[in-house]
Amino acid sequence: MTKREKVQFVIDTLENLYPKTPIPLNHQDPYTLLIAVLLSAQSTDARVNTITPKLFAKADSPQDMVKLTVEEIESIIKPVGLSPMKSKSIHRLSEILLEKHDGTVPNNFEDLEELPGVGHKTASVVMSQALGVPAFPVDTHIHRLMYRWNLSNGKNVVQTEKDAKRLFPKELWNKLHLQIIFYGREYSPARGWRIENDIITRTIGRKSLST
Repeated sequence: MTKREKVQFVIDTLENLYPKTPIPLNHQDPYTLLIAVLLSAQSTDARVNTITPKLFAKADSPQDMVKLTVEEIESIIKPVGLSPMKSKSIHRLSEILLEKHDGTVPNNFEDLEELPGVGHKTASVVMSQALGVPAFPVDTHIHRLMYRWNLSNGKNVVQTEKDAKRLFPKELWNKLHLQIIFYGREYSPARGWRIENDIITRTIGRKSLST
């Protein structure tokens, strides 16, 4: 297969398996998604989804969040891990949204990545999933699979994102990155991986895997 044929095989296979791509993190708007994504760092979507209803029942907007103390936020989000740092980030970014952005989540990477606790991946998720702006957030699943499929060199997530954006059509980015995540979880996990279950890697991937 040529590189273009491999890319098309990925697109076609994922579209067949996952024609619909529900956003894994429960949210109501860009702000609640931003908070949910921040909470998901070094945690699981499932765990975050058990915590956010409790948090958002008390505060689902910057205006309400700043009324809580950092300690109150921390007590609610403790089960997701890294709660001291995350609670401070949530409180401070809510203040900044009110101070600089009229309480609205900005729709550009520069302003998003200036918020406490918001890195490029978090900003990319918010841009793509909440604001509809083409982006290609790279998590551990996408980084692993792009390497396994011999579509990136596995050097770092920055290079993986560049390769994904270069290879896949821009109009597919927002859906495709979710499809790859779903596929990685179901068919090509980091642990307990079985190539006989992994049609994409079996068809286009590396002959020898080290990741």
